[in-house]
Amino acid sequence: MNLLLDTHVALWAITDSPKLLQKARDLIASPKTIVWVSAANVWEIAIKHSLGRGNMPVSGHDAMRYFQESGYRFLPVEAEHAVAVETLPAHHQDPFDRILVAQALVEPMRLLTHDPLVARYSDTIIMV
Repeated sequence: MNLLLDTHVALWAITDSPKLLQKARDLIASPKTIVWVSAANVWEIAIKHSLGRGNMPVSGHDAMRYFQESGYRFLPVEAEHAVAVETLPAHHQDPFDRILVAQALVEPMRLLTHDPLVARYSDTIIMV
């Protein structure tokens, strides 16, 4: 399974946060799973860390390094992903979450999130 991590799930995974539920840990650790993070994840972390907002425990640079060390693959933001945002319902206004949903739907991948608004987009999104 190709599993794209929402930003907070990715951060919880690399910081071994107790907020990361066992179900999510099992999915991420499964030998049947290829774990992906988006360029949008790193972008969101870098922006919020530089602004001192969003309780970002790591910088974008450090997050990228931790993701690499964890064996996660990187998904670039492609034009097709950006176009797909246009057709999404208005469940969520956060542009980072919307691009992650679009990427998951276009690729296709399963998106792992803890955000109930993100989970409303598709039954292929895994809520943990």
